[in-house]
Amino acid sequence: MLRLLFVGDSMTIGSAGEHTWRHRMWQHLRASYGGPFQIVGPRETLHDKAADAPVSHEYAPDVEPAFPRRHLAGWGEGWLHMAPLIGDTVREHRADLLLVSLGLIDLGFYTDAEQTADNVRTFVAEARAANPRVALAVLPVIPNIRARTDSSFAAEVDRFNELLAKTAADLDTDRSPLLLASVPESYDIDLDTYDGTHPNASGEHKLASAFADAMHQAWDLGGPYGG
Repeated sequence: MLRLLFVGDSMTIGSAGEHTWRHRMWQHLRASYGGPFQIVGPRETLHDKAADAPVSHEYAPDVEPAFPRRHLAGWGEGWLHMAPLIGDTVREHRADLLLVSLGLIDLGFYTDAEQTADNVRTFVAEARAANPRVALAVLPVIPNIRARTDSSFAAEVDRFNELLAKTAADLDTDRSPLLLASVPESYDIDLDTYDGTHPNASGEHKLASAFADAMHQAWDLGGPYGG
């Protein structure tokens, strides 16, 4: 059975009342993946903006009760925060496929592009120490409002995304593949987010499609995204 773990920041955990791109991906895999799979992880909640804490269980009203809420994502967390957690998480939950969307928080508050890329390497090493055959699909830092208005930050994002591509190429192996997904060409922060950073419904579909299409093309996993 495929055991899938979502790893991410505020765009992945989502906030109260949302579907999340995790839900969109689960729907896609149910329709396109030919074998059994399970969503795993140590956390289940959404972020509650009023409480400023991950304490909500209130997804959008039409999210199916069967949707597995598990994940490893947190509001304000990045590669820096997840690298120390990923080994134990993979080991405890026996994850064998990681879908990872991180980096914006690191570059915005904690580390420069080179330091963030070093934390990517640490993350991958820790995941592989827990499961030598783990597969990873990673999304670059996607367009956001700060990069639009802060040229120095935009340059740092571009630099990190270049380093991430090199890191993925360096660390990809047949035994433990590391796949770099592509930001959807049509992703538009004015249309696909509700605040310039966090995805709205159309943005959720586009983030899910980035992973789904990359995995279908590279690994023949599932099918093209149809959400």
